[in-house]
Amino acid sequence: MRDRELLRQKMGVYFVVGTQDCGYSVERTCDIVAEALRGGVGTLQLRDKGSQLSQEERYQLGLELQSLCKQHDTLFIVNDDVELAVRLQADGVHVGQDDMALENVRSAVGERMYVGISAGTVEEALRARDGGADCIGVGAMYATASKADAGEPIGPEGLRQIRQAVGPQLPIVGIGGITLENACQVIQAGADGVAVISAISRAESPSEAALSLARIVRTI
Repeated sequence: MRDRELLRQKMGVYFVVGTQDCGYSVERTCDIVAEALRGGVGTLQLRDKGSQLSQEERYQLGLELQSLCKQHDTLFIVNDDVELAVRLQADGVHVGQDDMALENVRSAVGERMYVGISAGTVEEALRARDGGADCIGVGAMYATASKADAGEPIGPEGLRQIRQAVGPQLPIVGIGGITLENACQVIQAGADGVAVISAISRAESPSEAALSLARIVRTI
């Protein structure tokens, strides 16, 4: 069964990645993920948007990443693609406001799998909480070029308002434009963790970047 406190702990450093973030190379994607996991990533989300992979190739990539996650006791989440999440028997699935309705996602994946949803306003966050979401991804925190559909930045103050509205129990991860320089502000605003793409995928050392983020999250 789902354990929200475990999820909260694992979300400290939450790496979102797909081949589009790694030169459209499956091999490079796996190499970067392997390095990041060694650095302390607790949750990995496969978000393969705009790549040239077929559904079967994406499934094979998912298998490889899932295997790496199991080696490091890391949660493996699939973005948006509920069918792929079920096929892989992932730890969870994350959907956006314009994706499948939350109740339909839960019906499709069952009670074992975590379901996360994106929220950029207090109203969206409350709907997610009341609809049974296990966690919310709040953002965009800052301007980002890594996610074209991220929306306008809400900043730490927007996250703080959402935290106050939903209460302390619902796990929150901030996402969007988060770097080593501003991650502390996201945690101070009430997030349990930081979700990043380029801060790890474009780092000279993905493992060092993940380790540095983990240190920030632990010390705030």
